[in-house]
Amino acid sequence: MTAELVQREVALVDLLDRLLAGGVVLSGDLVISIAEVDLVRVSLRALITSVRGDPP
Repeated sequence: MTAELVQREVALVDLLDRLLAGGVVLSGDLVISIAEVDLVRVSLRALITSVRGDPP
């Protein structure tokens, strides 16, 4: 059984709206080293989500 991929254009605003509605987690590491000696290490952990303005 083969699945066909449907190509459709999605506006960047719509994509961001969908991602922020559910939340996005970004994670990454950056290591700068010389001769296999780590000189700088940067770790990134971020949660990006939308905030509703409705009062409770």
